[in-house]
Amino acid sequence: MDSMASSAFRYQWTLLFLIALSRISDCYDPLDPNGNITVTFDIKKYTIDGYVARVMIQNYYQYRHVDNPGWKLGWTWEKNEVIWSMSGAFSVQQGNCSSFKFQVPHSCKKDPVIVDLMPDAQPQNRTDGCCSGGILAAWAINPLMSYSSFEVTVGNLEQNTTGYRPLNLTLMAPGPGYTCSQVMDIDPTVSSVIGGRRQEQVFRTWRSTCTYSSFLAKKPPVCCVSLSTFYNPTITSCPSCSCGCRVADELTTSCVRQGSFPSNLLDAELVRCTNHMCPLRVHWHIKKNYVDRWRVKLTISNYNYGKNYSDWNVLVQHPGFSQPATTYSFNNKVLPTSEEVALFWGIFSYNSELVQAGENQLGSVSTEILLQKDSKSFTLRNGWALPRRIYFNGENCQMPLPDNFPMLPNGSPMTKPSHSQFVLLTVEITDPGDETEAFSDPPSGFAQEFI
Repeated sequence: MDSMASSAFRYQWTLLFLIALSRISDCYDPLDPNGNITVTFDIKKYTIDGYVARVMIQNYYQYRHVDNPGWKLGWTWEKNEVIWSMSGAFSVQQGNCSSFKFQVPHSCKKDPVIVDLMPDAQPQNRTDGCCSGGILAAWAINPLMSYSSFEVTVGNLEQNTTGYRPLNLTLMAPGPGYTCSQVMDIDPTVSSVIGGRRQEQVFRTWRSTCTYSSFLAKKPPVCCVSLSTFYNPTITSCPSCSCGCRVADELTTSCVRQGSFPSNLLDAELVRCTNHMCPLRVHWHIKKNYVDRWRVKLTISNYNYGKNYSDWNVLVQHPGFSQPATTYSFNNKVLPTSEEVALFWGIFSYNSELVQAGENQLGSVSTEILLQKDSKSFTLRNGWALPRRIYFNGENCQMPLPDNFPMLPNGSPMTKPSHSQFVLLTVEITDPGDETEAFSDPPSGFAQEFI
């Protein structure tokens, strides 16, 4: 009996360890190994009963941005601190300040929640780095817009205090999924002034690092990937039930997306009824096969009837991005990782907003890409010209299984085609993005080469 109990105990601990390990690994993204959101508290000066601190929220995620309605930052005070005043942000609740008769604090909450000011905030309430509605750009796309900051005057402490670190830091950006480390003392922040000729140091610096986990976010998947090629007339569709299963009959055009039932049914997320039930589809179509290059068309389609996607981005892992490539209608950048990954995003005032679907067509943006072949490893077999992984706004898109990738026609078992074989396959099909394409011809001067 003791042996059986011991075995059961070991099994339970092993199961708990594997669950914990899976949650930790879920926070780690090999395509963005250093991605995180860092929260830094810099004490700039001390007051009679507390201090004045500058709080910086910096998004170091390469391709995960903070969208509307923006970030919410919370913590718990260790002592009886209150917030006397704030600039650049505000606490959403004042709390019970009845014990303060002559000067009423901005917030007396033991666990305040802070949000950013909007762009139309009054000048007297603004600080450098504030007032973007809590939106943070991805670091690789726009580092100048990837941070937010505010100032807070903290008081109701004993005299001559050096302050107490905030506890239990929480971040909503804008939804759940972020886990923040304990706030720690680090070396005080040093900044340059007078044109870099003088360095000044704050009195004290605390820092916490927040990482994202799709497991903790518990969000239904948002996108899937379909594939097509000029050499195979069959289109590889998104896997069925990628983002939920279709429950309506074939004649129904509008469906409520699985996992999106709010308390108010009027706010339910309506998408076009499909077999994949994703609000977004990314389509990769190989259009042409040249001697030393492929011409590829990348199309992102919005099946959501009630949501536009502003400042969207798509990350593609593809071995072809180890070689120079050219894109025509999107901004692009190859990320400095060990993987061959390229980041694409829209051009301002042209296609930076992926509009919602209409009754008769989808919202859509697209570009063509010239991929250079690696003559030492090039082959059309096993889907070498097709992407390995695709993300939309940092969310992993459901890929078809490799067994379902478009295959070469029978009788073409080439491994390393000769020069004449490179131009043998010339039949071209139309990818499904063409019929809903919103931007077919890029404006002049938008072709970009990237390495």
